[in-house]
Amino acid sequence: MPIEIRELVIKATVTQDTSQGPAQSSQTSSNNAVTPQEEMVNLCISKMIEIQKEKNER
Repeated sequence: MPIEIRELVIKATVTQDTSQGPAQSSQTSSNNAVTPQEEMVNLCISKMIEIQKEKNER
């Protein structure tokens, strides 16, 4: 008998990296087109898709 779980808990800890100065952080963000927030959203979406695929395989 399959078990259905209807709850998804996502926990995240956000910390600010103080080792970079303002000049360095602006250089890295201009070289990288994806912001940290977009990267986190993309990671969450990929995890959700992976979970959904596993659910459909059962």
